[in-house]
Amino acid sequence: MNAEIIAVGSELLLGQITNSNARFLSSHLAELGINVYYHTVVGDNADRLKDAIEIAESRADLIIFTGGLGPTKDDLTKETISRHLGTTLEMDQEALVSIVAFFERAGRFMTENNKKQALVLKDSEVLVNHHGMAPGMLYKKGDHLFMLLPGPPKEMEPMFQFEAKPKLAKILNHADVILSHVLRFYGIGEAELEDRLQDILDKQTNPTIAPLASDGEVTLRITAKTNTEEEAWQLINGAKAEILDRVGEYLYGYDDDSLASKTVELLKEQGKTISAAESLTAGLFQSELASVAGASAVLTGGMIVYNEEMKIQHLGLAAELLTEYGVVSEQTALAMAEAVRSKFNTDISVSLTGAAGPDAHGDQPAGTVWIGIATENETAAYRLQLSGMRNTNRLRAVKLALSYVIRTLTEGNARKI
Repeated sequence: MNAEIIAVGSELLLGQITNSNARFLSSHLAELGINVYYHTVVGDNADRLKDAIEIAESRADLIIFTGGLGPTKDDLTKETISRHLGTTLEMDQEALVSIVAFFERAGRFMTENNKKQALVLKDSEVLVNHHGMAPGMLYKKGDHLFMLLPGPPKEMEPMFQFEAKPKLAKILNHADVILSHVLRFYGIGEAELEDRLQDILDKQTNPTIAPLASDGEVTLRITAKTNTEEEAWQLINGAKAEILDRVGEYLYGYDDDSLASKTVELLKEQGKTISAAESLTAGLFQSELASVAGASAVLTGGMIVYNEEMKIQHLGLAAELLTEYGVVSEQTALAMAEAVRSKFNTDISVSLTGAAGPDAHGDQPAGTVWIGIATENETAAYRLQLSGMRNTNRLRAVKLALSYVIRTLTEGNARKI
């Protein structure tokens, strides 16, 4: 089966939002063995959407639409498709009841146009929206299968994962079990990872192995298709063992793990607490940790000491140290980490100082970052030379700091990345 994904929404063409839905869908369709050869984006215009549908029909069996299912005038996906297919729209009573209940729970007045969201293509298979209002739908005509999904990722992703994907697998007569397991790596680039695993990637059949890079991380999704879950895990674990034998030193987690969640998990397991002193990241490190539920059990607190005066006044750093070595230096990173660990009485502490850019900081070029890690037994500092834009450097510094904490907790020290 070949597929085309059509994202509907002028906001996508204007660059106001990113088409993350296409990436998500392509990844999951690949697991089913469905080839995605085209991504199309079309604005909120019925004529142009009709043209896009006709083109897609000439080159795809499965056409997936995201967006345009809402209550306003520019939400025209269902109406345009129904006219093109020569069918009508009808009210899905279950969806309508759900929409009415939502407004009642929220204590909000429901306008008449909200009922529009409950309209579906006549004789379509309805996909229930458990995270929003507009239902999705599957509609078959001739050799083509049309799938309509809502635009917001928080609605689209679970609808596809739990409603649409199993139906597609059944249509394709796939094995009873399709199981995926994600390996997460940090500190190694996508090109190097692929080079080390090239022979494994070349010979893959079942399970399949799909690499993906994002925000400095690299993931490998291992997908097995079998008759039982036990058989699927046997295939996955075999491939996983072979992969980790090559690049296991860069592995930090699995599946839904993130660098922040893994850090919190390890700190909890070891009964340890953490604090941070942040200069160039201005609280981003602590914010990233706090995004993880339960972080309060391990994150004691920290300080944002953005200028020299605050480093002296609140952290107690010696003015002479800053004068002699500069704010962006190994000595300052070490002193910041030790000072904040002492003040907050934590088991481990992190410091981040650097020149985020675009300008240099004294004689330190833009992108120079020092990360300090202090524990009861050792304090170490790591120098980075980043080459991104200002805020990219700040975000990457946070991720690198988290990776150093993970390595310190698992290995006793943080190898230089």
